[in-house]
Amino acid sequence: MVDFSRFRAEGDLPVYLQIVSFFKRGCVSGAVQDGEELPSRRTLSALLGINPNTAQKLCRLLEDEGLLFSHGGAKSVVTLSPNTLGRLRHELLIEETRRAVRTLREMGVKREEAEALLREAWEEDER
Repeated sequence: MVDFSRFRAEGDLPVYLQIVSFFKRGCVSGAVQDGEELPSRRTLSALLGINPNTAQKLCRLLEDEGLLFSHGGAKSVVTLSPNTLGRLRHELLIEETRRAVRTLREMGVKREEAEALLREAWEEDER
């Protein structure tokens, strides 16, 4: 069963999009596995403290992206092919990179300095 216990809503982004992002990060990190079941919409709603319609909306989004398979009367199941995982990983990495680039540009940081900062942070994290 997919574990949502570590999810915390923050910021201005609609909560269902935050949950979708949490789910996607879990897929990429391996915390969410192919074939795992999702709690029912009602249980998900109660666990996350969200409206049942919001739970339905986020599940529909995950289905539309091919990350979740649901069929009438049965549990929803995570569907993660290697291609899907690769696409998802790239999507999340580029999103985070763009966010960092925007922040650095807003601060007036030039490309060379940004690259040096990335190398420095990478090396610090390896220690």
